[in-house]
Amino acid sequence: MIFFRIAFAKLEKSCLNCQTLIQKDNGLSVRRQCELLGINRSSVYYKPAVPDEACRLLKDELMKRIDYWHTKCPYFGSRKILDKLRKEGYGIGRKKVRRLMCEMGITAIYPKINLSKRNFKEAVVPYLLRNYKVNFPNQVWSIDITYIPMRRGHMYLTAIIDWYSRKIVGHHLSDTLDTREILYAVRESVANHGIPSILNSDQGSQFTSDDYKKLLQEYGIRQSMDGKSRWADNIIIERWFRSLKTEAIYPNEYTSPRELRQLINGYVRDYNTIRSHKSLDYKVPNEVYYGAFANIA
Repeated sequence: MIFFRIAFAKLEKSCLNCQTLIQKDNGLSVRRQCELLGINRSSVYYKPAVPDEACRLLKDELMKRIDYWHTKCPYFGSRKILDKLRKEGYGIGRKKVRRLMCEMGITAIYPKINLSKRNFKEAVVPYLLRNYKVNFPNQVWSIDITYIPMRRGHMYLTAIIDWYSRKIVGHHLSDTLDTREILYAVRESVANHGIPSILNSDQGSQFTSDDYKKLLQEYGIRQSMDGKSRWADNIIIERWFRSLKTEAIYPNEYTSPRELRQLINGYVRDYNTIRSHKSLDYKVPNEVYYGAFANIA
C-alpha cells in the first residue's frame, strides 16, 4: 500500500510538471500535445482540490472541543468524547474523533491492558524515576507538548518543569509538532538554567527521534521515558498543562500567536514567582529553586 501511494505521488508530481508545457494557443491541439509528451490528457485538466474554508473552521472547532473535554476529563477516550460532541450538536463519527486526537497527540490517561509487557522498540528507553527520590534542583526535569487552541487555528506548547521545585525552566510555542521545536526548548532551558541529570518524557515520536537522543547525549543528560500507557509517570507536567488551560487559555480568546505567547509568558512568570504550593510548604517555585543553590553556596 505504501509503495502505491509513493508511486501515485511521484506520478501526480510528474503530471503537474508536464502541465506547464501544455499551451492551448500554440497551433497544436491539447490532445496532440499530450500525445507528443506521452501524458494522459485528463491530467492537463486536473485541478488540486482546495480545502473548503468551512471544513477547516469545523476541524479547528472540533479540535478545540476535544481538547476542552480531554483537559476537563483526561480519562475520557474517543467514545466518551464522541458522546459529548454529539450532545453538543456535532454530527461526526468515532473515526474522525480518533483521527483528530491522534493528530493532536492526546490519549485517554487510564491504565490499559498489558502494562507488564516490555516495549522492545529500540527507540524507547526505560523509565528511570520509579521510587526515585529527588533532593535538589536540576536533578530531574520533565518535558512534554500540548495542544493550545486559538480563536482561529491552534498552536503547540512545549514546556519543561523541574521536579524538585515545580519551576517551569523552559517553554516554547510553535505551530508544528516538529522535533526541531523540542530541541530548541531543551537548548534554551539548558542555556538559562544549566544541565539536568535526567530528562523525562513520554514515548512520543519527537522524544524517540535520533536528533533528540543525540542532543541529550551531547549534554550528558540521562534520558527517561514513561512506561507504555503509564500516564502517571509524567504527571507533574501534565498537571501544569491542565492548570494553564483551565486558568488562562479557556477563559480567554486569542487572535494571534503573539497575543497567545504574551499570555503564556505572563502565566509562567506568575507561576514561578507568585504561586505557592502546598507540597513546597507554601513556597513559590523560584524560592525553592534558587534557595537550594543559595544553601549550597
